[in-house]
Amino acid sequence: MLDIKFVRENPEAVKENIKKKFQDEKLPLVDEVIALDAENRAAITEAEQLRAARNKLSKSIGALMAQGKRDEAEEVKKQVAADADRLKELEAKESELAEKIRHIMLIIPQMIDPSVPIGPDDSANVEVQRFGEPVVPDFEVPYHTDIMESFDGIDMEAAGRVSGSGFYYLLGDIARLHEAVLAYGRDFMIDKGFTYCIPPFMIHGNVVEGVMSFADMEAMMYKIEGEDLYLIGTSEHSMIGRFIDQIIPEEKIPQTLTSYSPCFRKEKGSHGIEERGVYRIHQFEKQEMIVVCRPEESMEWYEKLWRYSVELFRNFDIPVRQLECCSGDLADLKVKSCDIEAWSPRQKKYFEVCSCSNLGDAQARRLKIRIKGEDGKNYLAHTLNNTCVAPPRMLIALLENNLQADGSVRIPKVLQLYMGGKEKLVPKKAK
Repeated sequence: MLDIKFVRENPEAVKENIKKKFQDEKLPLVDEVIALDAENRAAITEAEQLRAARNKLSKSIGALMAQGKRDEAEEVKKQVAADADRLKELEAKESELAEKIRHIMLIIPQMIDPSVPIGPDDSANVEVQRFGEPVVPDFEVPYHTDIMESFDGIDMEAAGRVSGSGFYYLLGDIARLHEAVLAYGRDFMIDKGFTYCIPPFMIHGNVVEGVMSFADMEAMMYKIEGEDLYLIGTSEHSMIGRFIDQIIPEEKIPQTLTSYSPCFRKEKGSHGIEERGVYRIHQFEKQEMIVVCRPEESMEWYEKLWRYSVELFRNFDIPVRQLECCSGDLADLKVKSCDIEAWSPRQKKYFEVCSCSNLGDAQARRLKIRIKGEDGKNYLAHTLNNTCVAPPRMLIALLENNLQADGSVRIPKVLQLYMGGKEKLVPKKAK
């Protein structure tokens, strides 16, 4: 969410940013919100003048009465009453205009960083660098649910009967591996100096509005019927929401948190639910990381966060690449974003497993998250988030990249402690 003053003073820059995001339908909103802002400021000025005049006239009534000028005093009273009626109209107009302005400002996208590549959608995302050598084994790599089934590790049929498409039961060693990945991700981030957190899994509507755009909200969030509560789509939502309406002393900045949570998503739109596998589902678990920091430090944190993801995946012996998200692929609140993609030996291509984003002051402005400087002045924080690990997708990458010719799966060394010392998983079903 931009500052209305910035929009007022830089309308052409805001329009150019909208064009770079290929959202030309939003261009008229810039002139519309500037006109509404001018009307609102005029109403505010008139109201302030009326209040000042009313105070002055009210004081004069007593003086006129003391002088015996009753008729003049009555005329002044009529003027005060008329001014009061007009002031009431103006105050109602201010509230109406302020709400219209806020609604439009929530739709106008955040200014993207100059380094963001320009393109209409994810097809224009740019590969920046690779980490690890992608390998295609000399044996066939089965579909990920087939690998899981060889260990009696998944039951999607039963989940379909119980909950429908987009759910699963994980069982035995596969369920344990799932939890091992989460536990390692937790400890990995704690070792990086982050504070471990288990947040609320439901949040109020004003927090949802503060952390994401209307379009993302409609496509992702499940609302609790009859309650002002939404199931979180990622723990970033409640983690950032923790600081709503807060003024954080500068000496307590940065705030670095890593959180575990289940996540719930409608997955509406072009991607939809994957019927057979666990790549895109309604419910999953995730370890997340968020940072609340000074504006001048946010790009430095952005670099740190995505590199943490690379380090973690390389610890699992999974080749990855960093993909810079283009302008048209950035959600409206994002200043800059990149995906970390893992190598899939079966598909012979990379697929998304982490998303790292710098949101500048967009969330902070919506949620009123401020920092108190040494000079006593408050300023907006910057917020960032990144996936530490989301096991459904991580499991796909881990199983495929550590699968052996005999159907066993090698357990990366860093996970063996969390798996009771096991070095490999041996299939229970013949290939």
